[in-house]
Amino acid sequence: MKDSLRHFSPQAHVPVDAPTGGLAPIGAPLLEARNIVKRYGSFVALDDMNFFIGRAEVVALLGDNGAGKSTLVKMMSGINPPTSGEIFVNGKRTELNSRAASERAGIETIYQDIALVDAMSITRNIFMGREITTRLGFLDLRRMEEVAVEILGSAVQISGIDNPRKEVGFLSGGQKQAVAIARAVYFKRNILLLDEPTSALSVRETEHLLGYVRELKSDGTSSVLVTHNLYHAYMVCDRFVVMSHGTKVFEAAKQDTSIEELTDHVIRT
Repeated sequence: MKDSLRHFSPQAHVPVDAPTGGLAPIGAPLLEARNIVKRYGSFVALDDMNFFIGRAEVVALLGDNGAGKSTLVKMMSGINPPTSGEIFVNGKRTELNSRAASERAGIETIYQDIALVDAMSITRNIFMGREITTRLGFLDLRRMEEVAVEILGSAVQISGIDNPRKEVGFLSGGQKQAVAIARAVYFKRNILLLDEPTSALSVRETEHLLGYVRELKSDGTSSVLVTHNLYHAYMVCDRFVVMSHGTKVFEAAKQDTSIEELTDHVIRT
């Protein structure tokens, strides 16, 4: 399967010897993972995985369940540091061994298993751990609620959650996903990781989220989209990485592949 990897730059279309095994970034990428191995006991979740995120780029991570996509996202998020391998952020070797380290590296994540606290309000969930305070150090609840309303109304636009004081436990699955998206939108850094972000969203909500991913790109923010929906990926992504059993088995820029070819590689894995 590794013969399917294409060794050329997605922008320049010239042959290269890519250290990441596949397409090569032009210049120093925002993030590059080299020869990553992740073991859980005797189980190998990632096996010599190479991956990079370019500047102002949307990358799709594709593959069947158990391919290693979420493991790779959690590694970049600092939740599950690699067993071995190297990670570079802006060309500098970096240890992503905690959520705080990942955030310092400019990475924000929307997880597949929505990390929200049901007993807390929408506002408190959005700002959890990163609350806005007054000059005296007290929580600025009014300002946080104003920002929450603005985000939910403009960036995400999910009906039924216009009250920032509503407890998250009373929200539907789609509304909870919207709160997680709103949190990531507000705290967006250089890289936004989205692990199945549209799984609980309606068609309209999904269209709006994908549109916002495109807007983020125009603002210079890169995104990684993990999804089972190849049509969603093809709508917004510049490059596609197909994984199987913890390894990269296919990689291509959008202009050099088709949704039919991507489907074929995902099915074959």
